[in-house]
Amino acid sequence: MTASGAVWRNWSRTEAVRPFRIERPSSAAAVQRAVQAAARSGLAVKPVGAGHSFTGIAVAPGVQLDLTELAGVIDADVATGRVRLAAGTPLHELPDLLAPYGLAMPNLGDIDRQTIAGATSTGTHGTGLAFGGLATQVVAATVVTGTGEMLAVSEVERPELLPAVRLGLGALGVLVDVTLQLVPRFVLHAVERPEPLEAVLDEWPERVRAADHFEFYWFPHTTTALTKTNTRLAGEAPRRPLGRISRWIDDEFLANGVYRLICGIGAMAPITTPFLARQVQRLASGRDFSDVSSSVFTTNRTVRFRELEYAVPLEAVPEAFREVQSLIERRGWRVSFPIEVRAAASDENWLSTAYGRDTGYLAVHRYVREDHREYFGAVEEIMLGYGGRPHWAKLHTQAAESLREAYPRFDDFLRVRDELDPERRFANPYLERVLGA
Repeated sequence: MTASGAVWRNWSRTEAVRPFRIERPSSAAAVQRAVQAAARSGLAVKPVGAGHSFTGIAVAPGVQLDLTELAGVIDADVATGRVRLAAGTPLHELPDLLAPYGLAMPNLGDIDRQTIAGATSTGTHGTGLAFGGLATQVVAATVVTGTGEMLAVSEVERPELLPAVRLGLGALGVLVDVTLQLVPRFVLHAVERPEPLEAVLDEWPERVRAADHFEFYWFPHTTTALTKTNTRLAGEAPRRPLGRISRWIDDEFLANGVYRLICGIGAMAPITTPFLARQVQRLASGRDFSDVSSSVFTTNRTVRFRELEYAVPLEAVPEAFREVQSLIERRGWRVSFPIEVRAAASDENWLSTAYGRDTGYLAVHRYVREDHREYFGAVEEIMLGYGGRPHWAKLHTQAAESLREAYPRFDDFLRVRDELDPERRFANPYLERVLGA
């Protein structure tokens, strides 16, 4: 199906574009035809998923491929735990899709609005030092290249391309399906509680190594960290899920409804932000529950924000965090959104933010009605001092020259790009900045 004239915007409203043409292919063959047609017309082409990237990585001035109809399980092997998914499959649909097979994703981030291809291609990750980002789960993929070829990449077919294709930024081709290595479904025992911030920072190395999944949030202008520790249990373990009413109160009424009001007040009257942050701190209470993994990993977020996230060496997290904390105090900024801290295992995907090192992630946010630029720019400067690598889907100012220094296999990735997209059919302004024109 082809359409034109509609303006596309991403979730955070940082990017907008009116594509020359919009196509909605419902099969791999239709994707291939769309790429070939774009090539004949001399147009660039870009797939778009849920639009949850804060950067312009999915902006398509030429032909936009809406992969909404390219979704679902293509095939599954319960014995090996491998499942082939169409590229446009939303993460939030996976629990129901995988339930008949008794399988689950080994790890997830806390937002599940993305498509599987978008999440893996941009380096989406969860937390847990024994687990890599979502792209590490990819064992095979089918991609339509810039020359219109349907290329299969796996451990036996062009395996040398896997470290690039798993996390390809949309620069190597259009993913039409990915095969994931999954695990038997499991339960997570979640313990969420407020703790003194300084103690959490001091204990960071031990806490992150001792837990299956550990993370914490800190609201500026407070002295408390909100910690989340998840322990993996067998799929048959007893569950003690949150009650429907209590979950609605905590995750919808307070975390979205009341918090939206607080952010709105803070945007109009920044002087109130420290007081409001302390009220949020007082409202935070501990929770102890067990549920299926996807229900614990993910949360529903409806308050719009902008985000910058950097990956630094794991051991650098406390010092880098304290620098950001000091920066906020020194500049007198009123920041209503929390700083989020997570971890991930080292991996071998060439453009992974965790390539070659165990990694800590520090993410800063601003409410959508607030100007984020000065805050983000100053935090970015701190992160670069620790060898930081920016999340590809979140706001940053880095370009090819600095990114080449951060990624040892950067030029190897570019050589794969030269092979799969020699005419830069999948280029856009963001990719030209981060990969070079």
